[in-house]
Amino acid sequence: MSIQEKKQELYEHALERLKEIIEYDDDALNDIRQGEISDIFHKIFNEDYYIVGYYQASQWLGADTFDCIAEIQEYEDTHFGERHTDLGNAEKVANMYAYVAGYELVEKACSKLLEEYEGQLELGCE
Repeated sequence: MSIQEKKQELYEHALERLKEIIEYDDDALNDIRQGEISDIFHKIFNEDYYIVGYYQASQWLGADTFDCIAEIQEYEDTHFGERHTDLGNAEKVANMYAYVAGYELVEKACSKLLEEYEGQLELGCE
């Protein structure tokens, strides 16, 4: 699975979870409209592991392991000034990569969901 395929999978996960969140949290849609997505991002990529299990994580990372590690290192250096992720643990690497890539993907999923929702409102199909 390529990096692009990983990001597509993460995007689809974010979109699915986003729809679930909106279904059960009336305020979530208003937060998205106002551009306040940090709580939603936290629920999707920080409250639960994306991948559970060392073997599954190793398989998911595959040949892109070092590219994922590079993105994690860049993110941690930029945001924390030091590195925290245990790079010897595939499960931690896979989940931190999902977190790092996830913010941009949640923004994209929110935009798509708003377009769909606003389109339904225009048609009177809420």
